[in-house]
Amino acid sequence: MQPQAKVLACVDQSHFADFVTDAAAWAARQMDAPLELLHILDREKEVALGKDHSGAIGVNAQQNLLTELADRDESRSKANRERGREFLNALRERALKLGVAAPDVRQRYGDLEETLVGAEDQVRLFVLGRRGESAETTQRDLGRNVERMVRSLSKPILAVTDQFTEPKRVLIAFDGGNMTRRGVEMVARSPLFRGLPVHVLMSGKPRRDGEKQLDWARNRLEEAGFEVTATLMPGDTERVIAQYVQDQAIDMLLMGAYGHSPLRSLFLGSKTTDLLRSAKVPTLLLR
Repeated sequence: MQPQAKVLACVDQSHFADFVTDAAAWAARQMDAPLELLHILDREKEVALGKDHSGAIGVNAQQNLLTELADRDESRSKANRERGREFLNALRERALKLGVAAPDVRQRYGDLEETLVGAEDQVRLFVLGRRGESAETTQRDLGRNVERMVRSLSKPILAVTDQFTEPKRVLIAFDGGNMTRRGVEMVARSPLFRGLPVHVLMSGKPRRDGEKQLDWARNRLEEAGFEVTATLMPGDTERVIAQYVQDQAIDMLLMGAYGHSPLRSLFLGSKTTDLLRSAKVPTLLLR
């Protein structure tokens, strides 16, 4: 029997992990799905901390020093593993208090992207922080892992902001393209947003078939039992969506992500990244 697809929350040892856990617990309850909290330890970072100080010294002295450094590295690794276990256990208790029946925790060494790609077949939804551990000491408003993970994975990713409260209003940024049409279908079929009012906003350059596309989205969601507000509002997409989120007290945004290649984004910028920076609410990203 195939195991049930899970909600996989990627957490690091920052205060943002609490909000990622809260969001993942909400999603797991809504979808009646298992929850796993995953913490990746960086072996290369540990090795970098234990620099080789052997230099040009005698053979015996060098061997003794290398042995001492290896012992220090092992001690540091053991301490990091234990600290990670305590960190994960605290998040597990938090998820239990939020109503998740049996949250699982996993800690491993490895590369985050490689680990998530390898687990994707067993995952229904990924949850990660829009910022992470490195943002504790920097002013970076968008974690370096977000774009890389979204481009690497095909399953939906919920990118969580510095705060999380259970959503009461959801906005779909709709452009009539295949990706956002799939998003409408996903919302219609999934229990994730069941019972919540859904707003559908079409912005950007005016389209000849804009009204027709918007009517399709409204009808599809209403057929699935949702209360729908559909709005056509031409204008700069980033500005229009950010203002709509604020004016309508939207709690969660759903949008397509990174439709262009990384090379094109490098030279022309990325609309997804701009929207993530301007929208101050958790965002469900679709590829």
